[in-house]
Amino acid sequence: MNEKVTKTITLPRLNRLNPSLESTALKIMEESGELAQAIGKFRGLNGEALRVEEAEAMQMVAKELMDVAQTAVTMMFVLEEHYGIDLNEILTSHLSKLKDKGYCD
Repeated sequence: MNEKVTKTITLPRLNRLNPSLESTALKIMEESGELAQAIGKFRGLNGEALRVEEAEAMQMVAKELMDVAQTAVTMMFVLEEHYGIDLNEILTSHLSKLKDKGYCD
């Protein structure tokens, strides 16, 4: 039996910012870089000796991942509010693509 497993998070619209498409794209890259840095540091890819335990490193990775997710959600708000993009339509298309490629049921 293949049980459908999903992860749902709800993140707020940040109401004290005036993000643009460009500023948000740059912020996504910045946050993605910090995520990669946290993973690389844990794996010893930065040339430093590992100085944190795995559990602490994974907490750092999870926090950076949440920053990436928040910034992606911010870009979704920008696309909806400034460009009239229907993200429900985009989500439906995205899920169909994943199913067509066999990535999920």
